[in-house]
Amino acid sequence: MLAPLIEQLDGGRAPWLPGYRVKILDGNCIEASDRRLKPLREVQGGALPGKSLVVYEPAYGVVRDVFPCEDGHAQERSLLGLVLETVHAGDLWIQDRNFCTCAFLCEIDRRGAGFITRQHAGLPFEVVTTLRSVGRIETGHVAEQRVQVRDAQGNPHLFRRIRVKLDQATRDGDRVLYILTNLPLRKASAKRVARLYRKRWTLETACQHLEAYFHSEINTLGYPKAALFGFCLALVAYNMLAVVMAALRSVHGAETIDQALSLYYVANDIAQTYHGMMIAIPEDEWRVFSRMRPAEMVATLRELAQQVCLKAYRKSPRGPKKPRPKREGTTKASHVSTAKLLGERKVNAATP
Repeated sequence: MLAPLIEQLDGGRAPWLPGYRVKILDGNCIEASDRRLKPLREVQGGALPGKSLVVYEPAYGVVRDVFPCEDGHAQERSLLGLVLETVHAGDLWIQDRNFCTCAFLCEIDRRGAGFITRQHAGLPFEVVTTLRSVGRIETGHVAEQRVQVRDAQGNPHLFRRIRVKLDQATRDGDRVLYILTNLPLRKASAKRVARLYRKRWTLETACQHLEAYFHSEINTLGYPKAALFGFCLALVAYNMLAVVMAALRSVHGAETIDQALSLYYVANDIAQTYHGMMIAIPEDEWRVFSRMRPAEMVATLRELAQQVCLKAYRKSPRGPKKPRPKREGTTKASHVSTAKLLGERKVNAATP
């Protein structure tokens, strides 16, 4: 893992909640591929080559885990069993309502980890205390109460339920959000929990960067294994870039890098320079880095970071976003699972 290297660089970000390892969980569905495979040529809907669950650790700016699935139609919740194997005491998992299930939340709680999740409408719970107002945050009014959720064995788990009445509706039109957490009040107030949940968008931003800067979704890769492999390679590239950003933070300061430096310009410069460097510099010259001890690597990265001209990579500020116009008379195109179609073809071929 690259996290120890980032620690030695002293290039990590301030912890979101002291005492916890924050991990953000979200799903990523690889976009429809070209119809190069024979079973896809007569299919009308877009061919989905797979999906995955991604775990992002904001303290280091790296993707900690990825759980790939070849079936593009698979329910994201079907992968939660694999995620639970990576849950440890001291973690703080932040996720959307798609992952708000009794089994998942109660098992996180049983393992001594924390969670912050938006409540799913189908989650059964018992009210323990009535809602009480705790004041306002930047986006609306906050209130909280105690609720009880039971696991499959009937064991009760006491959680906090936080309501946020938004000043402005979300892009889905919601004016009220309900957030569940098992964090004790002494660790995080209701206001802090609501603010931490808002920062969940950090992972979605990272996934947007993956697609925009690293071409993580290659449309020509129709086979699920190939498409998922390409996506995972993009994650590795993203994590390597996180080390570069950590080195820059350690030299130039976290605020300067996180607020003013454009990740797009950095990634674009690397992509444009890479091929020329591979031609101009013999392969053996790069082996020196593979033999470096961590302390040597840290010293080298800091030395290189000091020579970077930050002005060439500054962000270009944009104006406020305009609201999306409402579209009428449009319907979403249906999609098919590439893995299922290939499986059906194999079965049909084996049938006499």
